[in-house]
Amino acid sequence: MTARISRRTLFGHLRGGGEQQRPPWSRPDEAFTDSCTLCGDCLTACPTGVLVKGHGGYPIVDFGKSHCSFCGACRDACRADCFIAGASGKDVPPWNLKAVIGASCMETAGVTCRVCEGACETSAIRFRPRLGGGSSPSISSKDCTGCGACVGACPVRAIEITDRVQVHPQQLEAVT
Repeated sequence: MTARISRRTLFGHLRGGGEQQRPPWSRPDEAFTDSCTLCGDCLTACPTGVLVKGHGGYPIVDFGKSHCSFCGACRDACRADCFIAGASGKDVPPWNLKAVIGASCMETAGVTCRVCEGACETSAIRFRPRLGGGSSPSISSKDCTGCGACVGACPVRAIEITDRVQVHPQQLEAVT
């Protein structure tokens, strides 16, 4: 199977940066960057501060800074054609992102934490007891919005927000 990646993605990886996530309801990456004027209106409109300048000055989501409330302020502030027209949380999903909990989660090592569970407004993160003690984290892909609130809450940075299509097979086991 051949994976098709854009030049922008390739050079981003060569620069040492991973895939950059655009704001919610963004057009596909190439259409977004072709339309974006780099004005920064979406950055200043974002009430949570999750939007920052990425490679080339284009807006990206930085879940290490905050989470996305899906308020649509970035989309409303944009004077260019960077977002899907008429998109809202009710008719078009903001993106295909989901949280994935990695192996460095303290719960898997027997240390009780569960901070991410409390940070998740949709209750998508759950902990199932394991035989012999401890618990295993799981994320409901149906309930997870990919907002990123769990990312900043995790003290060991064991959670990442990733495109559901790009989740590694070993990570799928933790996603229900």
